[in-house]
Amino acid sequence: MEKTLHLDPVTWRMLEHCAAEDRTPIGHILHDVMLREMRRRSQATTTVRADERLVAPLRALRADDFAYAQSWADLQTFLSTKGYRLAESGGGLILVSCQTDTRICKASELGYSYSALFRRFNISFRCHAHSAPLRRTRGH
Repeated sequence: MEKTLHLDPVTWRMLEHCAAEDRTPIGHILHDVMLREMRRRSQATTTVRADERLVAPLRALRADDFAYAQSWADLQTFLSTKGYRLAESGGGLILVSCQTDTRICKASELGYSYSALFRRFNISFRCHAHSAPLRRTRGH
């Protein structure tokens, strides 16, 4: 398939310069650039964000649970009485529905990052694989 590509004069001159320097046709350069971009886009991870209309009321309803918890066990107990639990996810934590075992949102979206909770409780979350907060707190 053949299509026309419209480029501004500066971009076209730069492309011509690259083609001359590499001794390759402009079409090959464009083909390679487009393939790299398509691969990059297909491999890029997208951030899964919860719907703010769900998170805002949840943030208000769970605020006391996070505020009064003195430990990870306290926090899990408070949350479980309302049908939720925390689980490790990547470098942080997510709120999960106990009933359906589905992800609700990130703990950080509720205003409680893993690092902040780690500092507050002074211990990692159930052998959490993400150890950066531990290294920062202990000065390693």
